Amino acid sequence: MSPRGPGIALAGVGLSLGGTKVLADVSLAVRPGSIHAIVGPNGGGKSSLLRCLLGQMPHRGRIVLDWPGEAGRIAYVPQALQFDTGLPMTVRDFLATLSGERPAFLRPRPATLARIEAQLEHMGLAGKADRRMGALSGGERQRVLLAQALDPAPDLLILDEPMAALDEAGARMIEAVLQELRAQGVTVLWVEHDLAAVRRLADRVTALNRGVVFEGEARSVLTPERVLDLLSHRAAA
Repeated sequence: MSPRGPGIALAGVGLSLGGTKVLADVSLAVRPGSIHAIVGPNGGGKSSLLRCLLGQMPHRGRIVLDWPGEAGRIAYVPQALQFDTGLPMTVRDFLATLSGERPAFLRPRPATLARIEAQLEHMGLAGKADRRMGALSGGERQRVLLAQALDPAPDLLILDEPMAALDEAGARMIEAVLQELRAQGVTVLWVEHDLAAVRRLADRVTALNRGVVFEGEARSVLTPERVLDLLSHRAAA
């Protein structure tokens, strides 16, 4: 299948916050229709790089999305959902509100409700529509966020550590979703700490510690020696 997602090119991207250099001269290329992982230590700038790409942070340098045709849909799944867990909002309410089809105070259309049920079933959350969002586990909330991101189907999916709060079954489900997206030609940019999952699933990987430390085919460049250097912060010295 021809890629429907864009290629992504970053050239000389830099970011400083409060006098602290967060990103320094980051350049990388993401192939269209591929799964490209970004790995690195905590504080290495991974999430900040995603926010620059999403236009949420001012930065130096250039970021270009090269779409194969008309610009498509971009979906983003953050590392965690920040909200008041005491709110009386059900999973159905949450997904219906984000659909944007009708004002939140109106009951969703039957077709919308049916689509929400299908979304939840796809993510292993059948029967959870009436649960309060605040009563879900962190892993369940992460699955709800991914369900929302996948409807309507994205052409570019940006993930910030989607497996962080998941149990083994949830992680397997995310892996299956990523494989489905690649088969559909979707471009996936994926920040992840689980390096074993990255080696299994990613086409290419960029190691980031404020700047690019190394990059290449995931199965060949994630050697024990390189990973130890990266995660021990020696690469940033």
